[in-house]
Amino acid sequence: MSATGAGSRVERRFVSTRHGRIHVAIAGAGFPVLLLHQTPRSWDEYRDVLPLLGRDFRVIAMDTPGFGDSDRPAGVPSIELWAQSALGLLDALDEPYAAIVGHHTGAAIAVEVAAAATTRVRALVLSACPFVDAARRAKHAGMRVIDDVETRTDGVHLAELWARRQPFYPAGDTDLLRRFMIDALRAGEMAAEGHRVVNRYRMEDRLGHIRCPTLVIAPTGDPHAHPVAPKVAGAIGGSILRELSGGMVPLPDQMPEAFAGLVRDFVIAHIAER
Repeated sequence: MSATGAGSRVERRFVSTRHGRIHVAIAGAGFPVLLLHQTPRSWDEYRDVLPLLGRDFRVIAMDTPGFGDSDRPAGVPSIELWAQSALGLLDALDEPYAAIVGHHTGAAIAVEVAAAATTRVRALVLSACPFVDAARRAKHAGMRVIDDVETRTDGVHLAELWARRQPFYPAGDTDLLRRFMIDALRAGEMAAEGHRVVNRYRMEDRLGHIRCPTLVIAPTGDPHAHPVAPKVAGAIGGSILRELSGGMVPLPDQMPEAFAGLVRDFVIAHIAER
């Protein structure tokens, strides 16, 4: 399967890994850059970013296990398990090291990848990264998460899901919300559970283990991530914090050129040629 757009051609395929079959979209050649999406999205979050970054890198967008077209692994989902799945994908693709880019949930997974495999991650980009510590875990324990809607036979839950997400998307942009809805419906119960997985993660124990150059992107229109971005950056030695004016929760597909530009410039500046 393939998709076309400005820049490099995007190819989609399935990769067999020790954690099950993972669906990926790949563009370009050269230094590998792995893209990790937010809950409950899929590789489609980076649909417009892939051909842009593919001009300079071998860029890989994976569907997190349980989302998109990737298999759901056995066992209780966790950030640690999803990070191991990402590393297993790199193994299967014969990539001993890479730059890792994550947005929202994907950023939490990227934190764990970088902390668990310090010699394999050459650069790290955390976009709209949550800051999950004891205070957040206590605050969110038992709380209803944003994509938790009760399925009803008349389908009214679909309108409820749309309405719960709409305030965090650009006014009048129905295309971005449609893309979200497609991924959320495909994810099923994982659309809500993915947020609970993030809220269980002991991120404060892992941020200090990151050793690679790190860029923290703070979209100014994201009320969840923007306020905590300084905490994330402050917990990672030598990290760089960049605000992106007007960026909202769907940043990669809302502003693909600006997002790709920040990633490209940072990765190029902080990797060595193989």
